Amino acid sequence: MLSPAEARERCEALIDRARRSGADAGDAVYVGNSSESVSVRLGALEDVERSESESIGLRVFVGGASASIGSTDLGDGALDELASRAVAMARLAPSDRFAGLAPQDLLLRGAIPDLDLDDPAERSPAQLRRLAEEAEDAARAVPGVTNSEGGGASAGRGLFALATSHGFSGAYAASSHSLSASVVAGEGSTMQRDYAWRSTRHAADLLSPEAIGREAGERAVARLNPGRVKSAAMPVVFDPRVAGSLIGHLIGAMSGAAIARRASFLLDRDGQKLFDGAVTILDDPLRPRGLRSRPFDGEGLPTSARKLIDAGRLGGWLMDAAAARQLGGQPTGHASRGSSGAPHVTAGNVVLQPGSVSPAELIADIAEGVYVTELIGQGVNSVTGDYSRGASGLRIVNGELAGPIAEFTVAGNLIDMFAALTPANDLEIWRGIDSPTVRIDGMSVAGD
Repeated sequence: MLSPAEARERCEALIDRARRSGADAGDAVYVGNSSESVSVRLGALEDVERSESESIGLRVFVGGASASIGSTDLGDGALDELASRAVAMARLAPSDRFAGLAPQDLLLRGAIPDLDLDDPAERSPAQLRRLAEEAEDAARAVPGVTNSEGGGASAGRGLFALATSHGFSGAYAASSHSLSASVVAGEGSTMQRDYAWRSTRHAADLLSPEAIGREAGERAVARLNPGRVKSAAMPVVFDPRVAGSLIGHLIGAMSGAAIARRASFLLDRDGQKLFDGAVTILDDPLRPRGLRSRPFDGEGLPTSARKLIDAGRLGGWLMDAAAARQLGGQPTGHASRGSSGAPHVTAGNVVLQPGSVSPAELIADIAEGVYVTELIGQGVNSVTGDYSRGASGLRIVNGELAGPIAEFTVAGNLIDMFAALTPANDLEIWRGIDSPTVRIDGMSVAGD
């Protein structure tokens, strides 16, 4: 994998070649990744993997049309061919009046922010194996755990570089460290499985393998002997590990491209109140060591913190340059890139801010409800907001958790669900999208 300086040089060299081949403008992206992972099962080594990849992509604009092309060969000859082929493709492509680079006056200028994303510490395969074994051992030690699907540990590093023909050039590296365990509780037809995991930029920030294993084991045992729930309209409480998916649906609907296509359930709702006035959702791509942190976006624009939801109100669309032109706005620094194709929109580190009550207080007045710990399937219509997903979790009876349940469906419409959402105060920040426990009243639960 190249160094940041080398990656920038390769991108700049590719842009120079594209201009000499006849491109009016263009940008080049380098993406490099290396990773090593070890998995164990029942105390024995099961798998060791190491992977390395690097690729470079070029997007050119010729006479109002554009084309994108990528290659894993970074040699001078390959770059020459890549540039000439991309320009030839663009000359055959239809014109697109919205395509183009981001506005030059909005590009990131000056020093690239240091977000402490790259951990210099490296872990050997032996160290990764030891961590995986410790996580699995802790999970298997939980009373009621009868089998294991394994423990795993991994470490990796990625590099992203971008150069544009109108003055931007930058690169940054980011490391990753992950640890997981997945085990089975019970016997025969009553068996249940569950898992736990953590992923961080720095190895020192990982939860201990003992804590991860214990969480996996306790979750699996808590699912034993599930009952059934009767179909009814009732309050649904989402565990933090699944509550973030609700925010993910919001982010997808806020994409400027979806709004421009008129394919979002948030269409014509910009500035409207979607949540209770106490609800605020923050997007912070500049958080040090954040899993989704980045100092600049996929078009060379600076990233910055913003409120996606401010006191319950929708705070505007997330737009790359093309969507901004379609919608008559400005790009928001949310463009993301791979080594080929046009930019698309992604958010940074997103956090649903905590409420003022504990999870116990949140469910205290629920006579009959469900507490969801796992969601199954993809039953969400991004155009209408209709929501229907399989689930498992726990019953809530008279304000208390009352035993595991499975094979039920929770359904509603995301607009109605957002309006009824109440967050608890148990926020922990360690994922890319973080949420406390949330309660949504009036959902349809389909069981027996």
